[in-house]
Amino acid sequence: MEKRMLTPKEIAQATIDAGVAKTKLSIAQMIILGIFAGAFIGFGGQGAITIGQTYANIDLGMSKFIFAAAFPVGLMLVVICGAELFTGNNLMVLGYLNGNYEFKDVLRNWIVVYLANFVGSVILALMVANSGLMTGAAAEKAISIANAKVAIPFGEAIIRGILCNILVVLAVWMATGGRDIISKIFACWFPIMLFVLIGFEHSVANMYFAPLGMFLGAPITWGQIWINNLIPVTIGNLIGGAVIVPFAYYITYVKTPKVPSKFEKSTRIA
Repeated sequence: MEKRMLTPKEIAQATIDAGVAKTKLSIAQMIILGIFAGAFIGFGGQGAITIGQTYANIDLGMSKFIFAAAFPVGLMLVVICGAELFTGNNLMVLGYLNGNYEFKDVLRNWIVVYLANFVGSVILALMVANSGLMTGAAAEKAISIANAKVAIPFGEAIIRGILCNILVVLAVWMATGGRDIISKIFACWFPIMLFVLIGFEHSVANMYFAPLGMFLGAPITWGQIWINNLIPVTIGNLIGGAVIVPFAYYITYVKTPKVPSKFEKSTRIA
């Protein structure tokens, strides 16, 4: 019978192998795939805005759920179609801890992909803002989201970023364990829906939401977008996705405890 999913230990090894492959990407590949990932996440965000403003007047909880339900398509596109997403790539720390590559290789990927994600997000936001589709309630929704993003206190933005990327990398982790497209879709949908529903903060998503609102007339600046939101949220995303989850799973599933030899056992007894 065909195996339909990997065990956590097998997922850890598959994640390490994926990290090795990521360190071998050229700068051009990372830029192209990073721009795609920024746009993919933006597509999910735009879908959420569109359906969110349509059902804005119903029960608040249901309105939030409908918004959250549309957003995960962005990560599905990243995982299934192939793209480089900064927050998901935080799991590369697992391979570094295992000694498969150096931390400079991780930083090379993160820096290039993060900037490419920003470029892809902003390009899509600029195109959507000038598409003629963002009028009335849709524009108001986008503007209100952008205003809310830059109004989050610095410390709270970090905490929301931590909690967000724990769920994002777990979604990637689960999707890695799925052996077919349906499994990967469900693996992406539940954790991503959950972080959006709760109100956690995702740096790449905000690279789309905040500029879109600004392009549509929100009274915010690039400085506010970066200082008030992207910087603290990115710090939080790194803590959640590059420290908490990889270190925990490295200790649990990758690091092999040393088994004492017969000589060492006898010495201890003596």
